[in-house]
Amino acid sequence: MTTHTHHHAPTETAPQHPARLQWAQLSPDVYKAMVRLDAASRKGLDPWLLELVKIRASQINHCAFCLDMHSKDALAAGESVERIIQLGAWEESQHFYTEKELAAIRLTEAVTVLTDGFVPDEVYAKAAAHFEEAELAQLIAAITVINAWNRFGVAARLTPGHYTPGDTKQ
Repeated sequence: MTTHTHHHAPTETAPQHPARLQWAQLSPDVYKAMVRLDAASRKGLDPWLLELVKIRASQINHCAFCLDMHSKDALAAGESVERIIQLGAWEESQHFYTEKELAAIRLTEAVTVLTDGFVPDEVYAKAAAHFEEAELAQLIAAITVINAWNRFGVAARLTPGHYTPGDTKQ
């Protein structure tokens, strides 16, 4: 039998990479417009649902910076560690989420990975059954916005790990 020793923190981690590009400083007008767009997309949406959507899109897009930010924001808002962890395998742990949340997660995946055959009618219909039309429009906006943030984060290779909830929102 193998015994595993668990440490709270690794003794030596891989070196931290600096950001590849300080895009927000170099494109301040775009950054400010994104912040306004983000704020507009949040209106009328449940903050917990919004963070689940942002985390799931960021997992798919491999955006470490946004994963760090939105996992911390979700925890600060009272979300459970368990639900955040299970989000990466939500299809196997659907009982952690409401039907409305599952519809939003499915829609997030479909809108995020458009190369998988666009947004299937079934996925859209399920979301439309759980969200009023105006709320659904906002949800689609929020999914689109986090995908845009992810693309800035991944392309600029923004460094995760330094975000504290309450900092400038993304």
